[in-house]
Amino acid sequence: MKKTIILGGFLGSGKTTALLQFAHYLAGENPQENKVMIIENEIGEVSIDDKMIQSEGYSVKTMFSGCACCTIKGQVEIHVRDLIKNYDPEYIIFEASGVAFPDIIRRNLIEALDIDCTVCCIVDAKRWLRLAAAMETMIRDQINGADTILINKTDLIDEITHINVQNSLKRFNDTAEVISISAAKTIHHSVWEKVVGNVNCLAR
Repeated sequence: MKKTIILGGFLGSGKTTALLQFAHYLAGENPQENKVMIIENEIGEVSIDDKMIQSEGYSVKTMFSGCACCTIKGQVEIHVRDLIKNYDPEYIIFEASGVAFPDIIRRNLIEALDIDCTVCCIVDAKRWLRLAAAMETMIRDQINGADTILINKTDLIDEITHINVQNSLKRFNDTAEVISISAAKTIHHSVWEKVVGNVNCLAR
């Protein structure tokens, strides 16, 4: 059974930077072996992120024109099925757009395909409290199904703000494992071990 990690988070949270470190953790020194495949869901017509990921040696499938949890739901299932058939990867990382709801994507994939999915959401520590106040409903729907939440950019905030962000996240999702990181630096392997551990638990 294939293992899929859906990486969610609002625009500018640092998903792509974290994704590259995660992919490197999974693939080791040989990304060309197709152990890890990456799907990018972009809203728009041009993707800079996929070029950056490809430059690191990873295979990327980019989907435009809509959100993976609604308007291009069928395309997601087709692309994942094709990746499994043509490349047989051990892991698929799905980087959702900044406006997507990762838990809906997970439910759609589980219903359509024989795969295990875990959701990891990344939040921007510096902007989180402002976003949570201004866009509460969207933020809640985006992270409420996450198994793991990574608080990114913690190097840019003080300790009091850090505590406030942690408390705020608990109001939106009190079951997820919350881990603080700084994707601008090297993320410790123990963080990715926990993310992978969630999908491995589903596979048992």
